[in-house]
Amino acid sequence: MAIKLHALSGEAIAAVLPDLARLRITVFRDWPYLYDGSEAYEREYLARFAAARGAVCVVARDGEAIVGASTAAPMAEEAPGFAAPFRAAGHDLANIFYCGESVLLRAYRGQGIGHRFFDLREAHARALGGFSCTTFCRVIRAEDHPLRPADYIPLDAFWRKRGYAPMPGFVTHYDWKDIDQPEQTSHPMEFWMKSL
Repeated sequence: MAIKLHALSGEAIAAVLPDLARLRITVFRDWPYLYDGSEAYEREYLARFAAARGAVCVVARDGEAIVGASTAAPMAEEAPGFAAPFRAAGHDLANIFYCGESVLLRAYRGQGIGHRFFDLREAHARALGGFSCTTFCRVIRAEDHPLRPADYIPLDAFWRKRGYAPMPGFVTHYDWKDIDQPEQTSHPMEFWMKSL
């Protein structure tokens, strides 16, 4: 069966939040995030996302099952920590559209769904109007981290193919509990950007 993607906005996002939480906990448990997620944290985090003006959630369905999802919203609607590097560099937050997480179950990877996630989020930014660029951030992990898989291939080439490039010095920090840690720790997150 073909995987179908739909871009949801406004009140339609609320209906898929439990699935988005499940996918985030499942997918981000793997390298490089190593996220030991909890439903309580997910409810709080996703409630903020769902309330953001201009937010979009692209869902990938296999039949009725949601097997992947990708989020985005105007940077001005994001948590202050995400916007801080841009504000410090003098960027107008109103011009920046932030692509949040993309989570896709392993069995569905390598079928072009990641590209469609970006296509639909960037199309949403263009439809909203007023944005000159899109950005996202990724966690920075040490090359010699003990949980790094030997066969891990970073997504840098995929992102560059999409027209994104890293932004030197644009780093924020986000706290979460790793699967091998007893409590939350701070993680550096590097931004990549693309002109619209």
